[in-house]
Amino acid sequence: QVQLVESGGGLVQAGGSLRLSCAASGRTFSTRAMGWFRQAPGKEREFVAAISRSGGSTYYADSVKDRFTISRDNAKNTVYLQMNSLKPEDTAVYYCAADDLDGSYYHVVDYDYWGQGTQVTVSS
Repeated sequence: QVQLVESGGGLVQAGGSLRLSCAASGRTFSTRAMGWFRQAPGKEREFVAAISRSGGSTYYADSVKDRFTISRDNAKNTVYLQMNSLKPEDTAVYYCAADDLDGSYYHVVDYDYWGQGTQVTVSS
C-alpha cells in the first residue's frame, strides 16, 4: 500500500505562485510514476501533470504548460508541483496520484493510489 499526503495549497492572488508537495509512504516510491490532477466544483477530475519514475520525462495538460512544473525527489519520496502565473480558473482541489505501471499518465484510471487533496484558490 502507498499513502500519499499533499500539502502547500492555499489562497493566492491571480499571477501569484504556489508549490504543492506530495509525500509518499513506503520504499517503492522510485518505482512509480506520479501525477497531479485537479477537480473544480461541478467538474470532473482532470489531468494536470505527470512525471516518470526516474523523473526523466514529464507531461502536462495544455492549460498549464509553461506555467506549472512537476518534479520529484526520490530520496525524499516526494513529488512537487510548482505553479506560477496562477489564474482564477486554476482554482480546484489538487490531488496527487501514484501509478504502479510507468507507461500511461493522462487518465484517472491509470493511477492506483490517491491522496486526500489540497485546496488551491486563486482570487481575481
